[in-house]
Amino acid sequence: MIKKHYNDGKKHVHVLSFGGGTQSIALTLMALEGKINGVIPDYIIFADTGNEPKAVMDQVNKVREYVKAKYNREIIITSRGNIYDDILRATKTGERVSSLPFHTLDRGKMLEAIGKRQCTNDYKIEVIKQKVRTLLGYKPRQHVKEIVHMWKGISTDEIQRVKPIDDKWIEAEHPLVWDVNMDRSACVAYVERELGFTPVKSACIICPFHDNEHWLSIKKGSTEEFEAACKLDDAIRNGLKYESELYLHRSRKPLREVNLNEDQLTFDDFMNECEGFCGI
Repeated sequence: MIKKHYNDGKKHVHVLSFGGGTQSIALTLMALEGKINGVIPDYIIFADTGNEPKAVMDQVNKVREYVKAKYNREIIITSRGNIYDDILRATKTGERVSSLPFHTLDRGKMLEAIGKRQCTNDYKIEVIKQKVRTLLGYKPRQHVKEIVHMWKGISTDEIQRVKPIDDKWIEAEHPLVWDVNMDRSACVAYVERELGFTPVKSACIICPFHDNEHWLSIKKGSTEEFEAACKLDDAIRNGLKYESELYLHRSRKPLREVNLNEDQLTFDDFMNECEGFCGI
């Protein structure tokens, strides 16, 4: 639980990890109104993977402008690059790249699996950590003396996403769960009241955890974005250093050939895997 004071003799810093989606928008607005136990975050940071849909980035910019105008606060944007460009380039050069949880198929052994997920750590978690270190004035490898409370926009209906952060100087905080007891529908209603629009979910266009409904929404919302995802899906098939074939879609079929009206997928895998830095 978030507190104003901690009786341990240490300096405590509050950082809100802004994901650009429904819950983190609601959390940001509530936090700046002092509704999270009266504690206002010291920093609000958005780690941009470079692959959010245009609709999400438009939403992020609206919130940033609102926060700047009403509270004179900045939502800090940081990035390690464009995950889409990095992966596409790796299919041509063979260079190391962060792995997505690709759906894999070994035709010889008839084995199906899901690849290791490094993208959240490399493009979200570590990027925010590095930005926090910089903001606190630390150089690489210097020991952080403060205790950093990392606020994540996870709501009560996503309790399975509540996880600690594996770092001694960071404590994961989940205010929507433990401090204000809000589910996603309450977050949607709060954002609608405060900003006058219904927020959309935040997630990379190329995330393999998308269900059919989400893939279909991308296809209907932006032909260009869906075609870009199909292009990457074609390129990864045998273009990265895997023994198996790789796919973005769980059916292990080329994305452009999948019948997206069939309800084949669920969001459970994402919910169980997610560290709380994506899709919020």
